[in-house]
Amino acid sequence: MQAVKMYTTGVCPYCIRAKQMLKAKGVETIEEIRIDTDPQARMHMMEITGRRTVPQIFIGDTHVGGHDDLVALDSRGELMPLLGAA
Repeated sequence: MQAVKMYTTGVCPYCIRAKQMLKAKGVETIEEIRIDTDPQARMHMMEITGRRTVPQIFIGDTHVGGHDDLVALDSRGELMPLLGAA
């Protein structure tokens, strides 16, 4: 299964939902990068994604986007192949 990395904060409900969805799909480990406690990580996230909001989710080298993007990817049947589980 592909590595999953998520830029997040400690109080983000969409981050929690995204993590729950990924775990339900069989993702055992999510590398979480807390941008609320690390200003450098926040700047890096904005540089590589062009976005300011969390979550920002990466599956392997692919930037998925946020929670809504993750849900849309799943509804199109593209999440499991991207995870490498299909």
